[in-house]
Amino acid sequence: MNLTTKIEVWADSHHPAWIDYVRIALGIFILYKGILFISNTEALLQTASNVDLAFFSMALAHYVAFAHLVGGILIAFGLLTRFAVLFQLPILFFAVFFVNINQGFLSVSNNLEFEISILVFALLIVFLIYGSGKFSVDHWMKQHPNE
Repeated sequence: MNLTTKIEVWADSHHPAWIDYVRIALGIFILYKGILFISNTEALLQTASNVDLAFFSMALAHYVAFAHLVGGILIAFGLLTRFAVLFQLPILFFAVFFVNINQGFLSVSNNLEFEISILVFALLIVFLIYGSGKFSVDHWMKQHPNE
């Protein structure tokens, strides 16, 4: 039994039901942030403006918006949750350690973006380990493999 299978078996046997509601809320929040990024692309490009390559900034903006939109939906429904989380982790890692860290904790100027980024990053790590849970499309597909 490899490590991934052991983690999945452990997480399935130790998965409280309330954490599924946290996963759904996290997915909806990430989807909301994706919609905000699409509606205000200039702010996202401004955030990524530290990079001198214009193409890279534009590609990064499209990756972040697309990953948040699709990943938020997948996480909320519990479909390919760990896969969706893997696409979110680099974005939140970058947001926590490079973008929002300069403003610090409880700063008035960042509207708690740093704290929210840390919370979302931590929750993504939790769902990378725990997976989607019983109230998810993944669980339903496991229970009904031929439908």
